[in-house]
Amino acid sequence: MKYLVTGAAGFIGFHTAQKLLSQGHQVIGLDNLNDYYEVQLKKDRLKQLDSEDNFTFKFIDLADREGIAELFAKEAFDQVIHLAAQAGVRYSIDNPFAYADSNLIGHLTILEGCRHHNIQHLVYASSSSVYGLNEKMPFDTSDAVDHPVSLYAATKKSNELMSHTYSHLYGIPTSGLRFFTVYGPWGRPDMALFKFTKAILEGKAIDVYNNGNMARDFTYIDDIVEGILRVADKPPVANPDWTAQTSGAKDSSAPYHVYNIGNGSPVQLMDFITAIEKAVGIEAQKNMMPMQPGDVHQTWADTQDLQSVTGHKPQVKVEDGVKAFVDWYRAYYQV
Repeated sequence: MKYLVTGAAGFIGFHTAQKLLSQGHQVIGLDNLNDYYEVQLKKDRLKQLDSEDNFTFKFIDLADREGIAELFAKEAFDQVIHLAAQAGVRYSIDNPFAYADSNLIGHLTILEGCRHHNIQHLVYASSSSVYGLNEKMPFDTSDAVDHPVSLYAATKKSNELMSHTYSHLYGIPTSGLRFFTVYGPWGRPDMALFKFTKAILEGKAIDVYNNGNMARDFTYIDDIVEGILRVADKPPVANPDWTAQTSGAKDSSAPYHVYNIGNGSPVQLMDFITAIEKAVGIEAQKNMMPMQPGDVHQTWADTQDLQSVTGHKPQVKVEDGVKAFVDWYRAYYQV
């Protein structure tokens, strides 16, 4: 099959494209290589993909309406895995318009491309951050997500709403994936695992927010990619029994579905730090800090729906995943 993978130079997009190529598929990778974090890391990911015969890279911004439209018209994709977005909760507080361009206008250009070119299935990245002020655990896709605490989260919820509209109006099968704290080799420098590993190896203190009283449903990248591709193989169909009054938000009378894609078992932040210390072999110096604006105390994914539809259950333990990242970090940065 021929796939468009947006955000192919990004963390999840790179690993997804790599897996598709290993399965013999043709992949067109799109990215604008923005400088939200070090561009060289993105370029080095692309070097890994460029060595594959079935990979072609396109340097295009999602907000480029004409460029995206021309790409869809020329390439005749079978499926689209849309993972490009302006990421980061805290960054959205200082740079709100970057999220409007990438996450709102950019999502719309992808939806329009799918609409006009008979795409079999659009799989797109949402986020666990859509749960916002929800305190019921674990987070379930039937929960209300109307109270986001960051603009990033609001744009991701908007992506789900926009996708439902296109599924309803044009019959486009769309699947949204609410990712839960993805980590692993080639990970993002703005994420805790990367920042903590870097600081510890450099002999610097790490900032531990909310005095360490936080938990995250950390999910290893290989488990995430496996979930993405299994969902891609299961385009949603309209549920004829669905009604707004009696049914949940995960599916619809349109060919639309939203999944949690997480490990399903939250880990305390201090336990996560302990795993990093063990993998690095150094005890961290810790600056205990107050809660950051836009953060939530805990995330925990109810993944029963993903398991029932795809049969996928994450397998990688945090200790193993953290060690794999630290080993990659040491090799990549030669430390």
